[in-house]
Amino acid sequence: MDTRHTKCLIIGSGPAGFTAAIYASRANLKPIIIEGPQPGGQLTTTTEIENFPGYPDRVTGFKLMEDLRRQAENFGAEVLTGRVTAVDFSKRPFTATVDGKYTFTADAAIISTGASARYLGLPDEQKYMGMGVSACATCDGFFYRKRTVAVVGGGDTAAEEALYLAGLASKVYLIVRRDRLRASKVMQQRVFDNPKIEILFNTNTVGLFGNEVLEGAHLVANKGTENENYYDIAIDGLFLAIGHKPNTEIFAGQIELDEQGYVKVDAPSTRTNIEGVFAAGDVADPTYRQAISAAGTGCRAALDLERYLIEKE
Repeated sequence: MDTRHTKCLIIGSGPAGFTAAIYASRANLKPIIIEGPQPGGQLTTTTEIENFPGYPDRVTGFKLMEDLRRQAENFGAEVLTGRVTAVDFSKRPFTATVDGKYTFTADAAIISTGASARYLGLPDEQKYMGMGVSACATCDGFFYRKRTVAVVGGGDTAAEEALYLAGLASKVYLIVRRDRLRASKVMQQRVFDNPKIEILFNTNTVGLFGNEVLEGAHLVANKGTENENYYDIAIDGLFLAIGHKPNTEIFAGQIELDEQGYVKVDAPSTRTNIEGVFAAGDVADPTYRQAISAAGTGCRAALDLERYLIEKE
């Protein structure tokens, strides 16, 4: 198995990984970044982005990630496509195996593997991804001004997204599979008080439809009961708010994670419980999950890593 060494190994791409690579490259650390199974991260599935600074005329997620990658490479970062399948942070130098074939050793590492939105598992979700289906109201809600949308979920995130969208859309359906909301009392009351939000309790989304873009959803109310009822609603957008899953499986048992699986960091730094290992982006952020905040932590992680290496030398 081929082995290479680097001072700085970045596991995962996206705004956090590429920004970390830019800063590490400028510090002459010659970082190697392993992109992961989805080069560029979740943002590449977003059609248009208008809230990332520096792009006044909007930019596609793919183009934004392409620009960040090229900027990192221009400063000397080496970007490799592959999936890190195993890591060993128990001894130094750290080791990471890529695709079960190649091994990298590193003096320090940055984890930026991101988090994946949870989906319903419907085949139609992928069909309409970026064409009406989204997992981020803050990212894509602007495109649904004065239109009809639906939010799937019953927790605080779903309530927040429904309220956010109610400020833009003409109508918001909140599709809740249980007979009540799990959101905090304050959030529940705000949802109940908003005239634009209609809550569909005991309801599941079983399909989506539309020609080239999303036009509606197939729903079932009271599934499995004598009152079971299948019906359709016309919507322009479907926002999934049923949680995110941090991509941390390969780090379990080595890196300290919280109860949801997010990497714990010693805030305000990006240090993990392993000296020399840092975390940036959505993998350590269950709260904001925005491209710009991920990029900011990528900067911080690179600076933390550089200082760590200087102190060790």
